[in-house]
Amino acid sequence: MESTLKVTVRYDGTGFAGWQVQPDRRTVQGELQRVLSQIASRTVHVFGASRTDAGVHALGQVFSCQWRGPLAPERLQRSLSQMLGPEIRIECIEEVAPEFHARKCARRKRYAYTLSLAQHADPFSARYAWHVPWAIDLECLAQLARRLEGKHDFAGFQASGATVKTTVRTVESVGVRPGGIIGPCDAEGLMHIEFCADGFLYKMVRNLVGTLVDIARGVMPEARLEDLLASPGPYCGHTAPAHGLVLLEVIY
Repeated sequence: MESTLKVTVRYDGTGFAGWQVQPDRRTVQGELQRVLSQIASRTVHVFGASRTDAGVHALGQVFSCQWRGPLAPERLQRSLSQMLGPEIRIECIEEVAPEFHARKCARRKRYAYTLSLAQHADPFSARYAWHVPWAIDLECLAQLARRLEGKHDFAGFQASGATVKTTVRTVESVGVRPGGIIGPCDAEGLMHIEFCADGFLYKMVRNLVGTLVDIARGVMPEARLEDLLASPGPYCGHTAPAHGLVLLEVIY
């Protein structure tokens, strides 16, 4: 009998060309489908809640799939974690209603972007934080971040190449907090910006962070934020590098 599984997974995105399957490239979705298909002795397709880009990490990515394999969820979790290796770990597997779909049923998502403001980049946090070598006005950064809360058309922060029905999103909260998210979280000079919204556009978080940093370091006027919120897009500005971004949670 076929069942629908909801699976929570974490991964280090450094060695992957993103979430989505791509020909001749190693991806998180590709690895999951390969191992699940091997266990089930048939092709298994997985559907992720978010298509993270190359180099982006996740602590709470969720995917769904149809399962007719030989193992119960608790045994399947152990087998998957052993076969996938250290870069991908299965956190939880649940049997859910047949109509559940990881992306379509998601209500909110939480992302965090980590910055390193230390004078010199820390070698152990370098793969999980963007080392910003400029002086940053943290109070300005926090005030700008709060302006993003609420319902806005974020077309001006969407990278080119995306096709979505609407670019309007509701940001429930944006907070600037001390410390990192993954890696050595207590390394000198780490801080992160956490976003919670009903959805995010293509590279939206990285484009927001790039803009916030440019304004907070004084190379862009504060009015630049409002200009981009009024722009039809695509984004024209500094995109923060992928390795500082982590998908924290998908909320249903």
